[in-house]
Amino acid sequence: MSGNPLKVGVLVGSVRTGRFADKVSRWFVSEAAQRDDMEIHVIDLSEPALVEELKLSLDPLGTPTATPRLAARIDALDAFVVITPEYNHGYPASLKLAIDYVYAEWRAKPVAFVSYGGVAGGLRAVEQLRQVFAEVHAVTVRDTVSFHNPWQRFDDEGRLLDDDGGSSKAASVLLDQLAWWGVTLREGRAARPYGS
Repeated sequence: MSGNPLKVGVLVGSVRTGRFADKVSRWFVSEAAQRDDMEIHVIDLSEPALVEELKLSLDPLGTPTATPRLAARIDALDAFVVITPEYNHGYPASLKLAIDYVYAEWRAKPVAFVSYGGVAGGLRAVEQLRQVFAEVHAVTVRDTVSFHNPWQRFDDEGRLLDDDGGSSKAASVLLDQLAWWGVTLREGRAARPYGS
């Protein structure tokens, strides 16, 4: 690993029982782990402590309150890859909660996307997430990795069964762009605080 690796959070956005996200995230983490310029940290929104924190993050009137564990984890990282399914042309509610209730810790950090779903491969969810992340002052990476109708393409361990190398190449391009933005924005935040 290089001297000052980029700390990259892989945020698994689905919390559904029996979710497909586990297979996609295992594949992506194995791709990202091959790099020596990144340190990978998985943040799975289905972790019991995070589920409980997000449940308790609404006061009786529905107003967001603090999410200190999640906020601390987001704050400690330099860049993010969001793994999201597409549900009814959108992204999961759990992901919206995680973005909104942390808020300030996302500022001036890059976010990339790995999506999956039916014929659109989750890309409609990604387009909506780009708008949400812009509002919390995050920068989204242009290139994505998307899996269209992926249910028969992965084995139980998250390995692609029918890949000709295209998915790995797409992941490499995404990670190269994320690395550029991650280092550039990390240096920028160190040189002067981000104002918003």
